Amino acid sequence: MTPPTPDIPILFADEHLLVIAKPAGLLTLPDGWDAMRPHVRALLEPAWGRLWIVHRLDKDTSGVLLLARNAEAHRLLNDQFAKHEAHKTYHAIVFGEPTWRQQTVTLRLRPNRGRRKRTVVDPRGQEAHTDFRVLRRFGGAFTWVEARPHTGRRHQIRAHLFALGHPIVHDPLYGHATTDHPLPIRRLALHARRLECRHPVTGEWLGITAPHPPDFAAALDDLAAYGALYAEEPST
Repeated sequence: MTPPTPDIPILFADEHLLVIAKPAGLLTLPDGWDAMRPHVRALLEPAWGRLWIVHRLDKDTSGVLLLARNAEAHRLLNDQFAKHEAHKTYHAIVFGEPTWRQQTVTLRLRPNRGRRKRTVVDPRGQEAHTDFRVLRRFGGAFTWVEARPHTGRRHQIRAHLFALGHPIVHDPLYGHATTDHPLPIRRLALHARRLECRHPVTGEWLGITAPHPPDFAAALDDLAAYGALYAEEPST
């Protein structure tokens, strides 16, 4: 029987792994300044026992988050991520209309620059590689894009899209945290759509998809109602 978990959808669970659809607004890790703020482990561990965070999502990013249920699974999964054998796919709604259909970005990134702790493009920074693909264009004002990061730099997708001139809707660090746009989403319009990795014990290849949360889905529905200029098939 699956233990009850408050307001956090469970996408996959066995004795070694727990995969959730993290809600936007929930911290992955404890807040260094306010230990009382809710975070993933604090909410899940009463029902599931001790958990290990394998990777993180920004607080306002929704979607697939993988946790290990024992130290050995954590070690093996960390090894997969370190060797870039696990694959992540994100969906984002961005401002403007890219001139490209697909774009590979390899701009190096330097984290924690300045008072706002932004990640910035810097030729002396760390290697960063993201593949982008347009999923649907909406009349020039907004575009739905897919992002597949091959490295795991802090704010990598956000910083690369900003560098391309197409910041994510409602991004307070790399764009405009404004409610002046007509979309029914009031947080960073970034969703961790899919995670693919090998099960650390069985070796089975897992592909786990998180449905778009209501605010993200509503934004796409509203944009579709305005009429797309043209569209490609979105990935699953």
